Amino acid sequence: MYRKFTAHNIFNGYDLFPPQRVLITTPEGVVRDIVDKADAGDDIEFFDGLLIPGFINAHCHTELSYLKGAVAANTGLVKFVQQVMKSRGALDELKLEAIQQAEMEMYEGGIVAVGDICNTTDSIAVKQKGSLYWHNFIEVSGFVDAAATARLDSAKQVYNEFRARLPQAVSLSPHAPYSVSKTLFNQLNTVTANQLISIHNQECIAENDLYQNKKGDFLNLYNNFGINISGFQPTRKTSLQSWLPLFNNHQSILSVHNTFTSLADIDFYKAYDEEKASLYFCLCVNANQYIEQQLPPIDMLRKNNCNLVIGTDSYASNWQLSILEEMKTIQQGAADVPLTEILQWATINGAQALKMDDELGSFEKNKKPGIVLIDHMSGLKLTSASTAKRIL
Repeated sequence: MYRKFTAHNIFNGYDLFPPQRVLITTPEGVVRDIVDKADAGDDIEFFDGLLIPGFINAHCHTELSYLKGAVAANTGLVKFVQQVMKSRGALDELKLEAIQQAEMEMYEGGIVAVGDICNTTDSIAVKQKGSLYWHNFIEVSGFVDAAATARLDSAKQVYNEFRARLPQAVSLSPHAPYSVSKTLFNQLNTVTANQLISIHNQECIAENDLYQNKKGDFLNLYNNFGINISGFQPTRKTSLQSWLPLFNNHQSILSVHNTFTSLADIDFYKAYDEEKASLYFCLCVNANQYIEQQLPPIDMLRKNNCNLVIGTDSYASNWQLSILEEMKTIQQGAADVPLTEILQWATINGAQALKMDDELGSFEKNKKPGIVLIDHMSGLKLTSASTAKRIL
């Protein structure tokens, strides 16, 4: 017994199939084949639009979902961070309800897997009962060298609880270059050998200012929170060129945002030994608009053959948790990028980045990637009216 799906077009994770092709799966959604309509037999279900594998949301913070609408837009990253830190502390039941609603929104919008940043255990209960795949990145921060061991030990407690209660992937990860000391980076390099980790990178120009000159807006943040950075010495290099060499234990790294990443940074990475560490560059374009009113250098990243994936970031910095809406913004900001390429970022690339491509990301035999319909398109272009919904 099989289910058979066809549409105006089918995208299999890599390429666009012409009309008159049929996707065949088991009733549970395990892919069996894509065949010509003439060979598919009866009981074919037709959908008006484009059928694709389920989306991969490579970067989110579901535990911050209770901050929806609570943090002002267009403030710049430093003020945004301060607002988020001051807004923490909602009642547990409100946090749990917000996480549940966020997960349901992502599920219904066609997302099948999430790379989720976790500072607490707040999301475990929802993830135990939910229908999504997760890679849980347990975030570690602390910009004072003397506190590095204590901060890492604290994060390990969260990590251990995730390991004990969830059969999902989990790893320790640095928060950002402006919030992790060199000592803490070195400790993380040791404990994350051969693992997938995440880092917020070059989300604002102040991050480069800090590392190059020990100047800029982050000095105000440290002062406001009483953080003594007298021990920090500028590297005279950009942020990426400062933190990347601190990882040399075969890590696979999701570099998130990259709004102010330059060609010189990419050249530096390309010259870096990928046996030491390799990067995926995660685009969270609506969050970049929400916070900094700027897009990352998508064309430059593409032209330099960087591995690109897509994330939504959190409700603290976005109006919705929708990969389709991220794709629309990418299409508007980089109009010459073919839709098939953006779809690759949202499906197979994301699955590969999260190490879930054995199961997700493409319509290949024996995978169960989910099936999503995108409708209200104009040819092979998304429109403002385009929606995405889960079919299976």
